[in-house]
Formats: sequence, C-alpha cells, structure tokens
Amino acid sequence: MTAAEPLPTPAQQPEAHGYPRFNVFGRIVEVRREGALWQAYRVGADGKRTPSGFVIPDFVEEHELVQFLEDLFHESASPHNGDVHRID
Repeated sequence: MTAAEPLPTPAQQPEAHGYPRFNVFGRIVEVRREGALWQAYRVGADGKRTPSGFVIPDFVEEHELVQFLEDLFHESASPHNGDVHRID
C-alpha cells in the first residue's frame, strides 16, 4: 500500500483469521470457499478446526450463509443460544 492509497474500511478488511466465522446456536463454525465448493469446519475452544460433517451447496452465496446455517440447524436453538450470527 502506498501513501496515495486510501486505507481500507473495516468492512473491506479481511478477518484476522482469514475466513468468515459464525456462531451457530452456540457452536463456532468457520466457512471457507475452496474453488467452487464451500468447506465448513467446527472451531474448538482451543482454536483447532475439524470438518463439520455437513455440506453447504456451492450455489449458496456468502451473504446467504447466515440464513442457510440458521435453516439447517434451527432445531439446535435454545433459550440461551437462539440465533446464528457472523462473528468477525
């Protein structure tokens, strides 16, 4: 970046870990676009990632991930963990 280039806004800056993460009814899920496919990983308390065991169809756009995850896991909702949201 040169002095003439404007600084990126927070929305333009990548996440510190590089991939979007979501709180899915109390569980942390990291989603990566690898080529044309989505790969989802569960993130443990120690930060280690393991394959999530579910599939996100390739036609789902990044801005649709919250709704997709909410639809897929709605039965996991509880009074204490009642939503899905992106965490950055």
